Amino acid sequence: GAGEALAAGVRPFKLERATETRNTCPYCSVSCGVLIYSMGDKSKNAKPSIVHIEGDPDHPVSRGTLCPRGAASLDFVRSPLRLKYPMHRKAGSDKFERVSWDFAMDRIATLMKEDRDKNFVAKNRDGTTVNRWLTTGFFGTSAQSNEAGYLVYKLVRSTGILALEDQARI
Repeated sequence: GAGEALAAGVRPFKLERATETRNTCPYCSVSCGVLIYSMGDKSKNAKPSIVHIEGDPDHPVSRGTLCPRGAASLDFVRSPLRLKYPMHRKAGSDKFERVSWDFAMDRIATLMKEDRDKNFVAKNRDGTTVNRWLTTGFFGTSAQSNEAGYLVYKLVRSTGILALEDQARI
């Protein structure tokens, strides 16, 4: 009768076989708790894929709520425009090429060192020590604790960089 028809029409819960992973939202320093659900069996050579993200109701800070950015994080994970590895465009080229993390970090360090050596200002016109590096800026993240932010600030300022910005203000 009606009960059988109703039971036949009930779909299985989409997250029933998913693996649940607790994590922290990366978008700001509030660090809301998220539950990430993924499907795929690693033992069968199937790459796990994220199928759902929601707020963690057991998290002491967010208690299951997420802001619009956190709630839309699945779109970020699935975006075809998301960079997943470093890219480099050679001078004169119009195409980016995939490079290793080692290459990217070495290149950044080399270019920063060259620029600092060339443009570092130790003293101003009056002879006062200023130790400024005005040709490079640093853009930090908001997804860090106060303590980590303090350390980033100290590190960046120790190089002489004055242009320091943080994602939390933008």
